[in-house]
Amino acid sequence: MSSGQAMDTNCMTLTRYILEEQRKHKTATGDLTQLLTAIQAAVKAVSSAVRKAGIAELYGIVGEVNVQGEEVKKLDVLANELFVNLLKSSYQTCLMVSEENENVIEVETDKHGKYIVTFDPLDGSSNIDCLVSIGSIFAIFKKQSSGRPTVQDALQAGNKVVAAGYALYGSATMMVLSTGNGVNGFLLDPAIGEFILTDSSMKVKPRGKIYSINEGYQGKWDQSTLEYVNSKKEGAKPYGLRYVGSMVADVHRTLKYGGIFMYPATTDAPSGKLRLLYECIPMAYIMTQAGGAATTGKEDVLDVVPTKIHQRVPIVLGSTEDVEDYLQIVKKHTDKGEM
Repeated sequence: MSSGQAMDTNCMTLTRYILEEQRKHKTATGDLTQLLTAIQAAVKAVSSAVRKAGIAELYGIVGEVNVQGEEVKKLDVLANELFVNLLKSSYQTCLMVSEENENVIEVETDKHGKYIVTFDPLDGSSNIDCLVSIGSIFAIFKKQSSGRPTVQDALQAGNKVVAAGYALYGSATMMVLSTGNGVNGFLLDPAIGEFILTDSSMKVKPRGKIYSINEGYQGKWDQSTLEYVNSKKEGAKPYGLRYVGSMVADVHRTLKYGGIFMYPATTDAPSGKLRLLYECIPMAYIMTQAGGAATTGKEDVLDVVPTKIHQRVPIVLGSTEDVEDYLQIVKKHTDKGEM
């Protein structure tokens, strides 16, 4: 007999979880299940590519600049192609919005489904070459109009999200998902090639002890952000600063340990830097489903109606009490006419 731990013969895989969630809805068609299965396959493929990137010579840049003005990495291109092709082949999408594509991606008519997927295939790609954790982010919307899909169909507020999640490629590969009924985390077991439920009903603490922000931009913040961050350094028990520079990694830590993640507006980027449709909305949805909060400083992130597919917004998310502290300071400065 082996002294090792016995294998769980009745483990909850991500596929099984999605199927069980489907069965709770008597009118479910299985279309969302099929779409989430395709996203799961894309995440597994990207995870494999990330693990062997050095050996396969996937590090480095392609020599192009994407629509965001960022240098395109080889892994960026591969991850984007994987997501696009696997989503198309699910027969459940009609339109896609990717960080890597300037325009919406229209799916061939014979492969049309009723869903729209917005995604960042490889978030934090500037960290690829130095082996810092990176990830994928996605949100799923249902097409609201009849007829041929247009850009307008993709411009939906976060309160219309059907499902959202992210994958983190770190010391292990984890997929965090919400279909509107809480948040669950699944770790990829490479031995069987399946995501296994390890973090059930994830909840963010009401208050944390960590703040996460790029303090290199301190001289370009507004007075509210400056006052809030300075307040976290004071008192008998000041907060700790943790900042990776990869949104998936920073938000995942905030979800697990509590606290606040901030990417506010600056004088250089008065509209913020992170993209609404495929970064801010999915992460705000996850954090809200986990009992946290997400704001632009002026309104709930999930209430913002996009006007363009690559729209940027400021974002502050995390533990409800921490976010509320920030909003109280914003209100104080607004009332003084400083905002």
